[in-house]
Amino acid sequence: MPTMQLFNWLPDSPIVTFTILLLVSLTLPPWFERLRLPGLVGLLLAGVVLGEHGLGLLNSQSETMKLLSDIGKIYLMFVAGLEIDLVQFQSKKNRSIGFGISTFIFPMLAGIAIGLWFGMGWNAAILIGSLLASHTLLAYPIVQRLGLIDTEPIIISVGATIFTSISALLVLAICVSVQAGEFSLFSLSWQLGSLAIYSAIVLFGFDWLGKAYFKRNGSEEGNQFLFVLLSVFLASVGAQIIQIDQIVGAFLAGLAVNDAVGNSLVKEKVEFVGSVLFIPFFFIAMGLFLNVPVFISTLTTNFTLPLAIVLGLIISKFIAAWAVKLLYGYSLDETLLIWSLSLPQVATTLAAALVGFNVGLLNEQVFNSIIVLMLATSILGPLLTQQYAPRLLTLKPKPPLNPNKALIWWENSQQQAEEAPPFTVVVPISNPDTQRYLMEMAALIARHENGSIVSLAIATHAQVHMDEPELQSTLRQSRVLLKRSVEVGKAFQIKTDPMLRIDSDVATGIVRTACEQEASLIVMGWSETSSLRARLFGTLIDSVFWSSHCPVAVMRLLQEPVEIRQILVLVKSIAPRTIRTIRFAQLLAYTNQATVTLLQICPAQTTSYQINLIKRELTEVLSAESSAIKTNVIVKATNDVVETILNQAKGFDLVVLRSQRRRTAGGLAVSSVTHEVMQNLECSVVMFGEPQA
Repeated sequence: MPTMQLFNWLPDSPIVTFTILLLVSLTLPPWFERLRLPGLVGLLLAGVVLGEHGLGLLNSQSETMKLLSDIGKIYLMFVAGLEIDLVQFQSKKNRSIGFGISTFIFPMLAGIAIGLWFGMGWNAAILIGSLLASHTLLAYPIVQRLGLIDTEPIIISVGATIFTSISALLVLAICVSVQAGEFSLFSLSWQLGSLAIYSAIVLFGFDWLGKAYFKRNGSEEGNQFLFVLLSVFLASVGAQIIQIDQIVGAFLAGLAVNDAVGNSLVKEKVEFVGSVLFIPFFFIAMGLFLNVPVFISTLTTNFTLPLAIVLGLIISKFIAAWAVKLLYGYSLDETLLIWSLSLPQVATTLAAALVGFNVGLLNEQVFNSIIVLMLATSILGPLLTQQYAPRLLTLKPKPPLNPNKALIWWENSQQQAEEAPPFTVVVPISNPDTQRYLMEMAALIARHENGSIVSLAIATHAQVHMDEPELQSTLRQSRVLLKRSVEVGKAFQIKTDPMLRIDSDVATGIVRTACEQEASLIVMGWSETSSLRARLFGTLIDSVFWSSHCPVAVMRLLQEPVEIRQILVLVKSIAPRTIRTIRFAQLLAYTNQATVTLLQICPAQTTSYQINLIKRELTEVLSAESSAIKTNVIVKATNDVVETILNQAKGFDLVVLRSQRRRTAGGLAVSSVTHEVMQNLECSVVMFGEPQA
């Protein structure tokens, strides 16, 4: 009571609750990530401290918290379905289902055995088993950074997520029905039948509607965003109508609109809103339910229950991974990586645990044990993945190198060399301060590829009348910039076609012009007057990155391109797109007699043998283009990626890196290494983004 009275001066208002949640979501996760702990741990602890058993600032029973918690829970399961790569699942469907069955059955049996051993009823024991059966790909960004997402162990781990999540949610629906006293053979048959019909309507109906809607409203991102939100909440309402939990509908909605949304900017915005807003609210709400005395008692007087659940999960998931090793002939390293990826229990487990706790299926001791399980596996899983993932670099086949390609951007350029259009670089120009350096860089690229430049000026105008003074003034300024661009092209002896376009949207004008001109590359800069975050991920650059049919190079050039002598290229993995980025650096180096240095950063656990292997592969990539270019290779084994990049970049004139799409893991935003690097680099930078196809 004294702690609650300490803050009784605060008004009892939903706005106060919302403000507190925003403050916690903004401040705590970064602090915990610096401690090498998942950000969600900080959110859970904040819920404990701010809840009824702490300072009393937040009330889990208030209508505001119930609403925000439910939205966060629905959003969490929706994002879990949205992030599943259906293309990868289809490529290894049979093996994905095989591992899905294995990693569901063994933990399910282990959970049932644990529940019965501790004196619980069959219904509660089965629910505990279903909680252990699913998994969250919390360590996916680690394997993505290493370029392993197209390897079979990763593909079947992603595919198994679909099977285990749907199966676990189905078990949850049945257990809740039994708990409500509505279970019978007839009710089970009705529920399974209604669930099958409902699932078909959501999966196929929403998919068809999504594709049709997106086709008709291709440029209306706001309406597309609202359509996606309507889909998830409509599916959740439909789930409640047939008396199953709403998180089942949310997950199915994520799978349904997955194909329609694809890897579009709308998907990025949907995940972004959930990751920074509603999903953190859910984890804070989870902390509110934690009774600190009972939690401490669970860890002290009854430690055997959480220990049994944690060990049961770890052992059963290992048995499941070992089973697919024997079945499909995977190596030990592949098996250990599969096991580590299937350990984290976050999204489905926590959402289902909260449902079971609210309906009285799980008591506080079991609920607290599930929280311990989440904390233990969300830390252990990524740590093990960092340990085992680098070992697969020695097993992954190297991409074929083709040093004789005429064009540096496309994998299939050699096959289509006779049909390919002339190499064209589109350069949007709007800032006279940065225009010349951009044009010079485009000229160097076009000259190397025997191509030409299209300098593009876009006058934005949303009105019907073309005689408005503001538009005419903009057109006059644009013509001046275009005239200067032609002069730069002449100086480099490159054909330059100036193009003036009137459009209601700059990004749309850029990508449409590039497509109409069959451009091979877009070279653009960013405004020095806007914030760094906006320059990198703002509306214009975001839209061009996601919409363009060809590669995009966003540049911050602090000196003339012809004066660049030392080039540093950040390499995440040996992949065709990475090789094209290296080729660009070599192109510039060949023109300027510059030196190219490749920098790849591996996890700290990478062995000396693996480091030497990576160096040898990178050296082969460099030497495949031209032995006349001075080259260096640096491989660093460290977990401090940003600091290492900044230290290595000192003394270089240009840093070349690839854009990395921000993802979510377990519903929480992964920090952007690119953003931190760009914030502190003091030299010129080129950042590449490529089409999704």
